[in-house]
Formats: sequence, structure tokens, C-alpha cells
Amino acid sequence: MILFASAFSPRHFATSIETARRHLGVTRRLNVLAFLLALLAPAHPALAESPACEGKNLLEQLKAENSQEYQQLMAEGQKVPNGKGIFWKIEKEGIQTSYLLGTMHLSDPRVLDLPESVEEVRYDARVVVVEASEILDLKKAAGRLFMRPDFMMLPGGKRIGDFLTKDEEKTLADGLRAKGMALSAVDRMRPWLISTTLATPGCEFARKAKGVSVLDQQIAFDAVDYDIPVEGLETFEEQLAAMNSISTESQVKSLLETMAYRDQLKDITETMIQLYEAGEMGLLWPLLFKKYAVDTGAATSGMSEFENIMLTKRNHVMAERSARFLTEGGAFIAVGALHLQGEEGLVELIRRQGYAVTAID
Repeated sequence: MILFASAFSPRHFATSIETARRHLGVTRRLNVLAFLLALLAPAHPALAESPACEGKNLLEQLKAENSQEYQQLMAEGQKVPNGKGIFWKIEKEGIQTSYLLGTMHLSDPRVLDLPESVEEVRYDARVVVVEASEILDLKKAAGRLFMRPDFMMLPGGKRIGDFLTKDEEKTLADGLRAKGMALSAVDRMRPWLISTTLATPGCEFARKAKGVSVLDQQIAFDAVDYDIPVEGLETFEEQLAAMNSISTESQVKSLLETMAYRDQLKDITETMIQLYEAGEMGLLWPLLFKKYAVDTGAATSGMSEFENIMLTKRNHVMAERSARFLTEGGAFIAVGALHLQGEEGLVELIRRQGYAVTAID
């Protein structure tokens, strides 16, 4: 589930676990609290230069190595409804225009450098709406999540190893060890937590340490600075509950998939950023889940579940909760870019509410 990036910006997973054990004792609840605090450490705009990432564009590489496969992939991306464009205007007669921005939950300078068309309107908004307004006070959110250690731990005393063959367990343990993590230290954690941590580039952790916000946080902080109300469409609890509702088997398959491509993760992230800059997010599905899938059948099955739970169902909730902001007009809505595309994406769902939704730029 390389595409899953929550509103959190996690620090190094292994460091979090070991710190919890050293300073907070051995109880499961205290270990989970320490991990939550590491995940939800507050971020603020940084004055220092942001650490750069290294990586190559996998699409450009594919174009050079296999032009026919590249053309097929591009054709599939073009079929994705509303897959082109990250910024949309929402209009209905008699109502003040609202806007919808697709974001990436990253702090890369290129992502934070919003298009001029966005900058021209976001500070005139009546309200700024993000996925979860709790990004404005992450310590408070961590305090609430402390009461729900089940969000982070596998249920029923299960371990990740319970879902692996011996060969898979050895492969995972060896891969984690190469990343400075011990399977024994994390084998009771939800697999998606480990996948998310592994899929987060080192430069993201470095920028986090410098206090750089991810795009969604920065948009919310900027709104507060301009005395614009900030509202959320979900809560962190709802987001975590959705992720945990994905079967553990699918989460483990995704973890193995992420581990298999661990040496290419920086290239995958770089490719995603360049697609985002170009407004070509529709290419992500064919790129990551057809071209870069260890087991195409398993990936398709797992992603169908992921898409239904993390995108389709959440899209409908977001659309329903956006309705009152759109009716009042003047809303600037910013959510992950993958929520915009597709027949069940926000662009299409908002159109079904009677609005004209058109791409800008």
C-alpha cells in the first residue's frame, strides 16, 4: 500500500519502538503511546533549507527501455476519469464559488510550492476544509489515540509471523534488518504501520526533524494565520479504523510488496511527485499496481479491497460532509489527490450534487 499516506508524518519506526521500551517500560499500552507521540509530533514551517530526496522517474526509465509498454501504461492512465488535474473549480448558480485541491501528504518543496492559480484564491476562502482538522493539534490527537491501543496492535494477540510462510518470514526479517528494524520488535504491530514507515523516504524524516510541514498541514496552518476557519471531513480515529478494517492478510501482502521494492521506493516517490506536478495522477494505478507488482493477481485483489475501503467509501463520506460547506459557498477543500479521480471520486460525486466541477490549469 505504497499509496497510503495518512495525515501523520512518522519518524523512524524502529527508533520509536526502542525509545518506548527504554523510557516507558514494557506494557503494550505504553509502547503504543510512545509510537503515537512519535507519529503525531507537531510540525511547523521551517526556515532551514529542506533536505532533498534522490530518485529517478520510473516512467522516463520505462519509456527509454520499453516504449511499447510505456505507451500501453499511458493509455491506461488516460482512461481514468478525472485523472488529469489536481485543482478544480466548483460552481452552482447563486452560490459563491468553491475550490477543490488534490494534495500529497508530503513535505517535498515541489509539493509545497503550490500553483499560482491555487495561491490566488485560497486566502480568500470563507473556510478551509482538510481531511482531518486535528493536524492543527497533533499532541491533543495523540492523547485521544492513547486510549485506543488497538488501533496500532494486531487483535487477539496475533503476530505478523502468523500470516507468513517460513520463507516469507525470513525474507521480511532480513529486509527489516537491512533497514535497522527487527521483526521481533514490531511483529505485533498492524502491518500497514510498517509498510507506511518503509515507504516514507528518509528525506521526509529529515525534513520532519527540521520541522517542515506536509502540504495538508501547511495549508491548515496558513489558514489559521489568515484567520480563516479550518474544518475537517474526518477524524484520525475514523482514518485509522478504516485502515484497520482492511484484512490483515491484505496488509501483510502489501508489506511484503513494499519490502520487495524497498530499493526502488525513492524512485516510486520521485515518480509520484513528478506526476503530481504534471497533474497526471491517473497514471498511478497502472504504474504501481500493474508494472510494479510482485504478484499481479494478489496485488489486484488487495488493491480492490484497499480502493473500496480507503478511497471509495471514504470518498462518499467526504462528499456528504462537504455538502454543507459547498452549499454555504466559498470553501477551499484540500484532500489527497487520489480521492479526486475515478467514477467514485470526489470530482464526480460533487457533480452529482448538482455542481459544475471543472479543472483549472
